Amino acid sequence: MRVNRILLSAALVVVALVLQVSVLARLHLPGAVPDLMLLVVLGLALVYGHTGGALVGFGAGLLADLAPPADHAAGRYALVLCVIGYLAGLAKPDNGRLKSATGPMVVVVGAALGSTLLYAGVGALVGDTAARHVGLGGLLFTAALYDLLLAPFVVPGIMALARRAENDPLAETSSAAQTTDISSGWLSGGTGLRIGGQRDGLRGGLRMKTIRARTARAGRIKGVKRL
Repeated sequence: MRVNRILLSAALVVVALVLQVSVLARLHLPGAVPDLMLLVVLGLALVYGHTGGALVGFGAGLLADLAPPADHAAGRYALVLCVIGYLAGLAKPDNGRLKSATGPMVVVVGAALGSTLLYAGVGALVGDTAARHVGLGGLLFTAALYDLLLAPFVVPGIMALARRAENDPLAETSSAAQTTDISSGWLSGGTGLRIGGQRDGLRGGLRMKTIRARTARAGRIKGVKRL
C-alpha cells in the first residue's frame, strides 16, 4: 500500500476505534452494537479494492482485538474484518465512482450479516457460546439495522477522503489533456473533418473579410475627400 493510504487508513481506524469503545459501546442498545470499524473498512475497501480492503480489515481487526475492553481471543476480529474487507473490495467499481447508493447499501447489509455470522462461527470453534445465549437471529437483525442506519453518515465520507488522498494534480492534468485529445480525435474521425484545420480556415476567412471591409471603407472615404 502507498504511504498516503497507510496514514489515512491508520488515522481513520484509530478514530473509529475510539468512537466505537467510548460512545457506541456505551449506548446499551438492544441486540448488537453499531460497528463503526466495519463501516470504515467497507468505505476504504470500495476505493482501494480487495487487496487494500483485506489489509485494512486485518489491521483494524487486530487493533480492535488488542484494545481494551476486548474479551475475546486475539486475531478473531482481525480474521473477520480481513475476509469482509476482501469481499467488499471485489465490489469496487471499475471507474472508482458509484452510480447509486443501492450497491453500497447492499454491501453494508451483507457485510453486517456476514461479519456477525463469521464472528459467531469462529467463536463457536474456540468455545465461545455467547451468541447462542443472546440469540443469533436478534444479533443479525439488529446488526444489519444499526449499520444500515449509520452507513449514510460514514461510508460516503470515508470514500471521499480516500479518493481525495489518491488524487494527483499532475496525473489529473495529463488525464484531462489525454481525454481532450481522445474526444477531438473521435470527433474528427467520426465527421471526417479536421477540427484544427477548420478553425484555421474560419479565422482566415474572417480576417480576409475584415481586410476587405477596411479597404472598401478607406476607398469610400478617399472618394468623398476628392469630391
